[in-house]
Amino acid sequence: MPERPLSPEDHALWSRVAATVRPIGRTAVPPPPVPSPAAPARPAAPAPERPRPFARPRGTPADTLDGGWDRRLRRGSVVPDRTLDLHGHTLASAQQVLEAVLADAVASDTRVLLVVTGKPPRGGEGRRGLIRAAIFDWLAQSPYGGAIAAVRAAHPRHGGAGALYLILRRRRGG
Repeated sequence: MPERPLSPEDHALWSRVAATVRPIGRTAVPPPPVPSPAAPARPAAPAPERPRPFARPRGTPADTLDGGWDRRLRRGSVVPDRTLDLHGHTLASAQQVLEAVLADAVASDTRVLLVVTGKPPRGGEGRRGLIRAAIFDWLAQSPYGGAIAAVRAAHPRHGGAGALYLILRRRRGG
């Protein structure tokens, strides 16, 4: 596949990203060449808000599930208590619906919540896949983040790469 030259905006973005990366070996990878001034400039468009890297929800330990849970999730033998399908939602409405369903799931002591986000199309073109990219940030910012014991990829029978299991903590006490 032929490589396209980077625009000045792409090059600036690459330089910012490359400045944050520490090379594994002893030699650093040079940035791609700057496009020549003769290259036609693309019209400036407002940059879409890029999702931040994964931030673990507050109060969620790194790995709170035992091996039995993970084996059952990988085999697809866990049946979700509730399912939330975010297809057709905008980013704002998806976040609101997720918050409302999480609040209800925590209140009703739901253990496994299946969240269907949808898969981005092959090639990643277009604006699809934004919900999947943003969901970890939403969970980190959620007041219910501490109630989430783990987030795992769904089994293919429950949506595979287009869905996530949210394993919620059990309430302590009576």
